[in-house]
Amino acid sequence: MHATGVKQVSMLLILCMLMSLLVGCDGDQSADDFITNDKITLAADFAPYKVVPVNERPSLPAYEVAADLSNVENSSRFEFNAAAQQRLAENGFVVIPGGAAEYFILYEINRYDNVPNLITTDAMLHNYHLYFQHLLKTVEKNKLIPELKALNAGMMEISLDQYRQVQGSEWENAVLRNLAFFTVGSSLLGANTAIPAEVKSVVEAELKLINAHQTTAVSPLMSMGAQPDELESLKEDYTQYIPRGHYTSSDELKSYFKAMMWYGRMTFRAKDEDETRSAALMTLALHEAEVQTPWASIYDTTEFFAGRSDDPGFEEYAQAMHQVYGEKLSLKDISQDDAKWPTFLAEVRKIEGPAINSIPIFDANIQPDRAREISGFRFMGQRYTVDADIFQRLIYREVGENPAGERRLLPKGLDIPAAFGSAEASQLLKDMGEYQYENYPENMDKMQQYLADLAEASWHQNLYWSWMHTLRPLTRQVPDGYPTFMLNQAWAHKELNTLLGSWTELKHDTILYSKQNYAEMGGGGMEEIDDRGYVEPNPHLYARLAALSAMTRDGLKARNLLDERDSENLSRMEELALQLKTISEKELRGESLTEEEYELIRSFGGQLEHFWMEALRDQAQDGGRSMLLINNRAPVVADVATAPPSTVLEEATGYIDYIFAVVPVEGKLRIVKGGVYSYYEFPWPAEDRLTDEKWWEMLDNGQEPDRPAWIESFMAKTGEGRFIRP
Repeated sequence: MHATGVKQVSMLLILCMLMSLLVGCDGDQSADDFITNDKITLAADFAPYKVVPVNERPSLPAYEVAADLSNVENSSRFEFNAAAQQRLAENGFVVIPGGAAEYFILYEINRYDNVPNLITTDAMLHNYHLYFQHLLKTVEKNKLIPELKALNAGMMEISLDQYRQVQGSEWENAVLRNLAFFTVGSSLLGANTAIPAEVKSVVEAELKLINAHQTTAVSPLMSMGAQPDELESLKEDYTQYIPRGHYTSSDELKSYFKAMMWYGRMTFRAKDEDETRSAALMTLALHEAEVQTPWASIYDTTEFFAGRSDDPGFEEYAQAMHQVYGEKLSLKDISQDDAKWPTFLAEVRKIEGPAINSIPIFDANIQPDRAREISGFRFMGQRYTVDADIFQRLIYREVGENPAGERRLLPKGLDIPAAFGSAEASQLLKDMGEYQYENYPENMDKMQQYLADLAEASWHQNLYWSWMHTLRPLTRQVPDGYPTFMLNQAWAHKELNTLLGSWTELKHDTILYSKQNYAEMGGGGMEEIDDRGYVEPNPHLYARLAALSAMTRDGLKARNLLDERDSENLSRMEELALQLKTISEKELRGESLTEEEYELIRSFGGQLEHFWMEALRDQAQDGGRSMLLINNRAPVVADVATAPPSTVLEEATGYIDYIFAVVPVEGKLRIVKGGVYSYYEFPWPAEDRLTDEKWWEMLDNGQEPDRPAWIESFMAKTGEGRFIRP
């Protein structure tokens, strides 16, 4: 059996904990009750997560900013229009649309112009995204693509052998489905795959739909041998096969994206006997070392980055198979023992289904039992993520209609910080009318309670969860003693913007692996200018980012997936985060920084540029750094949820905004400047799921949608939604 070192947690205990919030644990809940899948709580020991202690003793006195900025020592160096200056004076900070393609450019310009830097959490979180994406892409190219090629070849060979043994029996259709399944996967990864004559028409039909990626349609493969009344439930959303994220950077990665999407999405339903035969044959095949080894390597590696699948797969079906047929398994026993087969069917139907529905279900009147429809075997299932589960609980059918009879078919990014406990996010959602949907308030309360009670180890089980954990300090109420610019509602909204910007980058980087829920239906100048800057004081976030960087390094190093150069860079990132944590703590206590610490703030742009260049070093291109920047800009886009049949929710970051804040430095107030995310959320046609390149084109042509209205509390703007520069 495949072993991952994952510590199993009792489903009964987890279920009781959550359900006790409602009705107590009496074992009599209905299938429609609010249940979070127990795999959310698995704490993996891929790499140790070493908690970094924080010494937070905020004790700064409050200060006021004069309306004319007359009490700000360096205000004469800046020109603001009336709207921006008013925001700066009232809130202590203001954000103004910028245009930088990368954070390091903004900070390097600051250094050249002797403008005091404001090191932001946004810049550091973006820095981690750059390296996470680089490491994942490197592992995919060097490790996972070769492993997948070996797995494809092995599964095709075993399926052909199984076909020869069961030909003419009731198992023939199931094994032919498998042969077609792996031929499709192999063909997507490599154009030279020989298609067996027995499945040629089915494979070619699937490939045509996948490569067109334009519609939701009945799957030719999954409908093999199906009855006409079953076809509606055998549809696949082929728009999901549009390569996006970093997978657009090469033909090899585009092919890998489509092949892994295929293996991650297709479900062999437990309710269907013939599809379960296919699942049983795959499970039996995966006991062979030549395919189990690459399968486990791919699954374990991607699990470290993105988490475990919540769909039943090899492990769950193998356990049921051994329970029914014993330790020694053979195709003859499984395909010819008619007495044990019903028992196996009953056992797999007891296996807990997924927490997140990623299958298009169109009408409750046609398919009232959702759990029965979506439960089944996935060969390399997409991964459970906490944010997708939050979304699942807060859209139709888990929430009902609002008073206007509308269904909440798409979630909102704000659902995530609200579930994490952000009072500001919850209030914004109330103002938008989201709490008017039936069961939305109740489900939000339950999710907030569940996440608040979740064991700390659950947040460290893989890099995805640890990244989400790193963002959680952005949802807390900033305590007294912090600098005045952080003690108002506008700053709370800015923190939500930061969280959603970084989360968008996480979704972008893991778009292939994380399951998507479906609703139903350089140098300075010569002038001597005091340019001592400031670190946005968030020691909890920097501490978690340091721990995340170390976990990334140690986990990949333990698997021999990290070269020495990347190991050193992750250590450097960890050290930078630790230094910013220490500086934050000193700032909050009102202590003076050392000249070395001021120089670190001053040279921050150079540090960011180093990481940016390292993350892109595999892309040697003519034209040098300028061409590299043109093809690798900070803005990203990712679709995160689908409202069948034709709409997705896109999350995006744009070009980097400027933030100006009035901060206390050595007993005097001064203006400092940094960079923050620009964040977008908008519905979009599913057949045109956006790539980064298409998104850049929209930004460059002024075709981007409006930003969320709630950012107006910290943005300078005039007129009808037009943002202005200083």
